[in-house]
Amino acid sequence: YLICVLVKRRWDTFLAVRQVAQRLRISQKRIRFAGIKDTKALTAQHISLQSVSPNRVSEVKIKDITLYPQRFSKERIYSQLIQGNRFHITVRGLDHPVSVIEERTKNVQDEIESIGGVPNFFGHQRFGTIRPNTHQVGKHLTRGDAEKAALVFLAEPSIHEHPEAREARQQLQDTLDFQEAFNSFPRFLRYERFMLGHLAKYPRDFVGAFRELPRRLRKLFVQAYQSYLFNRFLSERIRRGITLDEPQIGDYTIKLDEHGLPTEDYDQATATNLQTIELAVKEGKMCVAAPLIGPDQPPSKGVQGEIEQEILEAEDVAPENFQLSFMPEATAEGRVRAILNPVRNLLQEEIAADSENPDRQMMKLGFTLHRGSYATVLLREFMKPQDLINAGF
Repeated sequence: YLICVLVKRRWDTFLAVRQVAQRLRISQKRIRFAGIKDTKALTAQHISLQSVSPNRVSEVKIKDITLYPQRFSKERIYSQLIQGNRFHITVRGLDHPVSVIEERTKNVQDEIESIGGVPNFFGHQRFGTIRPNTHQVGKHLTRGDAEKAALVFLAEPSIHEHPEAREARQQLQDTLDFQEAFNSFPRFLRYERFMLGHLAKYPRDFVGAFRELPRRLRKLFVQAYQSYLFNRFLSERIRRGITLDEPQIGDYTIKLDEHGLPTEDYDQATATNLQTIELAVKEGKMCVAAPLIGPDQPPSKGVQGEIEQEILEAEDVAPENFQLSFMPEATAEGRVRAILNPVRNLLQEEIAADSENPDRQMMKLGFTLHRGSYATVLLREFMKPQDLINAGF
């Protein structure tokens, strides 16, 4: 495997990998990556290319995408190889004096340090920033309703999206004419057009339409619904005043490796082992977790389990619903996820006049998060955004 650094901007990760595969004239299956990076941001990540030479890679020219060959490896890239992500983020348009910005930033930093991190929510973009309905698509898939899932993805407009896209979706909702929709949907709605091209030929084959999408994206819909439920579990725990860094009877706890990263080994707190687990958490050897519900991952027990059961009953969903017999490749088996997200190397890198906003300030923040955690979840602790769309996430 040739290990490369993929640098991109204004590219969806799946579409970027698809484009690289096309330019190299290889199957996408020969390209592996470990994380989905933000579309708008300037991002760098490792990818592996199977049986591709550095010379061929150097010939790839794609606007806003650059590949840097690094080395050969006997193993391909996969998520467990990644420790985390380092972020450098500029927050603009601050209308406070520098002294106020410094004071408020320091207060938030102190609070994060005292707690040991921030709640490990899935960020808003997990569900779609402009059109947050990815989890709704997944919800219908867990019900076995591929038609409803497809129509939510294709035909539900959002007031925040481009007017051309909104109009095309509304027209499809009104007519259910997939051929007409394929002709009228704007080119930038690439995934929708992949599905519509199939439905124009086979109007009732909604499962086949989903299979026009990248395999990981198909599974991502179902995982987004898992994430939505996890966020609700965690929100209710916080609302009830249950601590995030002290295990309760019935809580799942994950063993941490030498870097403090969650491993695949976990336990469950009981009256018998609670003191031992409490000590392991205090020593940084374990952390409290909650489930991403699936056929392999049942709810917690104890008070946290009661919270989860109430939410699952309200949603009318059970762990076995995440086993998709009609689309097995999209099955989300489930696992546990830490409920507290540690923040490393959190630095206020700069406060200065904002060149893009007269009479305003800008602040640069730098920090490192474990893999699978969201920078936007940390940012909102500082920014307290009232409007997620306007804030950019």
